[in-house]
Amino acid sequence: MVRKRVVVIGDVQGVFFRNTCRSTARAHGVAGWVRNLPDGTVEAVFEGAAEGVDELVAWAHDGPPTAIVDEVSVRQEEPEGIVGFEIRPTPLGF
Repeated sequence: MVRKRVVVIGDVQGVFFRNTCRSTARAHGVAGWVRNLPDGTVEAVFEGAAEGVDELVAWAHDGPPTAIVDEVSVRQEEPEGIVGFEIRPTPLGF
């Protein structure tokens, strides 16, 4: 099991990025979450089998058809045993 946190920069809010991310993650059996950040980026955590997580990281470099992804940062983290995949609210005081 692996866990990766990604931050996606570009025109990635208001283009169904989070919903498409959630359905793509579920299709690949990947757990985690995704949320918009106040600075216009999208942050996501992908956790599960390495192959599925890598598929989601690769997907994040393109996103849904209406997204324009300029940059993706990826950070490896320790798995936490997350179950399911959710869309989280934008954090306050970011």
